Amino acid sequence: MIQFTDAAITDVPTIQDIAEKTWWPTYSKILSKEEIRYMLDTIYKTETIIESISNGSQHYILLNANSVSHGFASYGRRKEDPTVYKLHKIYVLPESHGLGYGRLLIDEVKRRLINENIRILDLNVNRYNNAKSFYEKLGFSVIAHEDVPIGPYWMNDFVMRLRF
Repeated sequence: MIQFTDAAITDVPTIQDIAEKTWWPTYSKILSKEEIRYMLDTIYKTETIIESISNGSQHYILLNANSVSHGFASYGRRKEDPTVYKLHKIYVLPESHGLGYGRLLIDEVKRRLINENIRILDLNVNRYNNAKSFYEKLGFSVIAHEDVPIGPYWMNDFVMRLRF
């Protein structure tokens, strides 16, 4: 049985564990080991996640199947435009790929946004990440290119948008 739960502070280790297990196989062909380690340590720092959950800047959703967390998504309002939300993160454990969990997570985010009368969802995806085709299948399209600094490194991304 699949359930979605709002992540709480006590779920931070689960979020970090899923990120750790997904980043290495996802990014090891396009980023150096040093970049991956730095970004994991920076983006998924315990205090950073706790702050974003506590202040409501990002909503984290866990996807659980048979009482096991298989993935998560986080989303929040774009500062520049309150009518647009951004999918900040979406990761599904590698062993759970192909089960439809990524689509289910995005559908859950969309359902929640529709309840708030929001109809636009953006996301960033690395220009060399194969996930781009997954997002395109779901109706996202590229609207811009963006280079995002993370410490001494850069995320070279496409910005994609879905209207629903």
